[in-house]
Amino acid sequence: MERIETTILRNLLHNEDYARKVIPFIQPDFFEEKSEKIIFDETVSFITKYDNCVTVEALNIEVENRTDLTAEEVKNIVNISKELNDSPVDSQWLLDTTEKWCRDRAIYLALMESIHIADGNDEKKNRDAIPNILSDALAVSFDNNIGHDYLENYEERYEYYHRTEDKIPFDLEYFDKITKGGLPNKTLNIALAGTGVGKSLFMCHVASSVLLQGRNVLYITMEMAEEKIAERIDANLLNVDIQTLAQLPKIMFENKITDLAKKTQGKLIVKEYPTASAHAGHFRALLNDLALKKSFRPDIIFIDYLNICTSQRFRNASVNSYTMVKSIAEELRGLAVEFNVPIVSATQTTRSGYGSSDVDLTDTSESFGLPATADLMFALISTDELEEQNQIMVKQLKNRYYDPTLNKRFIVGIDRAKMRLYNVEQEAQNNITDSGQVAETVKVLSQSSKTKFNDFTF
Repeated sequence: MERIETTILRNLLHNEDYARKVIPFIQPDFFEEKSEKIIFDETVSFITKYDNCVTVEALNIEVENRTDLTAEEVKNIVNISKELNDSPVDSQWLLDTTEKWCRDRAIYLALMESIHIADGNDEKKNRDAIPNILSDALAVSFDNNIGHDYLENYEERYEYYHRTEDKIPFDLEYFDKITKGGLPNKTLNIALAGTGVGKSLFMCHVASSVLLQGRNVLYITMEMAEEKIAERIDANLLNVDIQTLAQLPKIMFENKITDLAKKTQGKLIVKEYPTASAHAGHFRALLNDLALKKSFRPDIIFIDYLNICTSQRFRNASVNSYTMVKSIAEELRGLAVEFNVPIVSATQTTRSGYGSSDVDLTDTSESFGLPATADLMFALISTDELEEQNQIMVKQLKNRYYDPTLNKRFIVGIDRAKMRLYNVEQEAQNNITDSGQVAETVKVLSQSSKTKFNDFTF
């Protein structure tokens, strides 16, 4: 049976299209035999210099002209090259097989390097480098997309316009409206609010609702402990005031969790990182670990919250807050694209935004560059009048899914004891104006009553 290395080398010599697609992803060290490494090196060198595949004859001449090989090594390579005859194979099979071989070899070499570092045998790298080494190896993937030809690929565009996009829907009517049915994959979505308004509550509620849809949820926290986030989700899903949650008898708690497990096929993973210690590289490594160790692939990721992440690009550099926060946002959006999921995070308002009845993009803490990166950005606004009615106002700040001038502001009910959001009576929405007269709006809202949440039954 022919080795995959032989198949790869043969097609590098005879299949120009294949060679151009895979050469950027193959490293010489992927080949175990010295002779195969040399054939690969000479093949790449020839293609780079002459913009064409090397023939067996030219390959042998180049090898014979090398001064770093013994006569026996040259003879061995020439004999191997004679066996690299043109033998067509299915192109897609060949690409898939080569991709798997590259990934397997990259992972093997990364493991060997990690062991070397862990044993203290590497003078240039310490153990802190191991997660990134493994993460890079796990991320090896071919990208065969060379772009969209506008005139030739019109049918693809037409199908795209009429396809049903896979989204993560909300259980909140107006959030579903402004996202046209939910959050699409490969997006970054940001909630802007002051301290204590409800950033974490919002994310915990949405995480809970997505879990009930039977989807997998990853919740990354850097502001609160894993246990505190889990406590909030318990209050939401088990329909118990967070203050009395600890008073539940163990058997009742177990029964509620058991009943909950029967209602969903999804999983929820909560992972804690110390404040300002983690970046997109850590999250990528976590996602790869979860896929390998637990066969867990999230449908949505929550990061609580953006401002207390760090940047992979500037982790050892001193940069201003604008550059840092913008970089974090770009890296998180890149992560969303890489893993084909929506990411939901939050950011703080500036001091002027605290306690304000209206919030704008200028109230974004630390970085005005953040809204430029986000696909959806909205403010959560709380006032004394709204709190009396157990309500918060939502204001659209940026929206790539929907006309942001429609439903620019809307009201959502809030139950802080049970860590829940809910839909309110339509009357509350009818009283909302988009003229900027928020104070008058709040006055009118104070006369409306909240709609009771339909409790879950267990």
